Amino acid sequence: MQAGCRPGVAVAALSALLAVLLDPGSPARSQGTPNLQKDMVGQWELATTERSKTCVVTFKGDATPQGLKLELEPGCAAALPFTKDITAWNIKGLGDIVRMQDAAGQPVIDFTEVESGIFEGLRTGEGVYILQNLAAARSLAKSMDQMIGDWSMVRGNGKAICGLTLTNTEATGDNFQVFLKPRCDPAVAAFAPNQWRLDHGRMILMSASGQTWQFEADDNAQWRRVPDSADPLIMIRGQ
Repeated sequence: MQAGCRPGVAVAALSALLAVLLDPGSPARSQGTPNLQKDMVGQWELATTERSKTCVVTFKGDATPQGLKLELEPGCAAALPFTKDITAWNIKGLGDIVRMQDAAGQPVIDFTEVESGIFEGLRTGEGVYILQNLAAARSLAKSMDQMIGDWSMVRGNGKAICGLTLTNTEATGDNFQVFLKPRCDPAVAAFAPNQWRLDHGRMILMSASGQTWQFEADDNAQWRRVPDSADPLIMIRGQ
């Protein structure tokens, strides 16, 4: 008989491994917690999805009897009333939930990461809130500001076919109002976009019927409709 692991020993070892993995308090199960806790230390923007109401939160690594320390900027309670109950923060779940909690340690709002550096939390009866690194949030706001104004939609040959005005006036959700100027090409007029937004690096125009056109920035700081075609559609700053 060849030397090897006896079946009874193998079963015992496997059982022990499963016990470790399934134990919420085990080191293997909670190893993600210190990483997220460390990553969260710093300044973050807490905001409504459309960023009409914002609050700067500073997460700290110092422990308190209630949890970890945090600071809320003075205007937070006025902008987001529920923040007045927040006194500390912590990492919960399997090390993947950022919890803002009250003095009794009860959750005020829990956030989970939906994409790198962006967390979402739901307040029943109020809606979804976004938690994002402050520098990244302000960079996004600056990008939005740079988009506001008049644009021309042109064909690949440079012929202008429509004028549009992108605004920062809230429409629905994360969208903002866009207005077409007179004498647009029939194809654009039929599409009739009335809302726009930036989403993962793309400019998205939306019609009342839910139809969307997507544009990506090219090397010339213009926005080209995707997917590309033999007769491309390009957005450039209005003259």
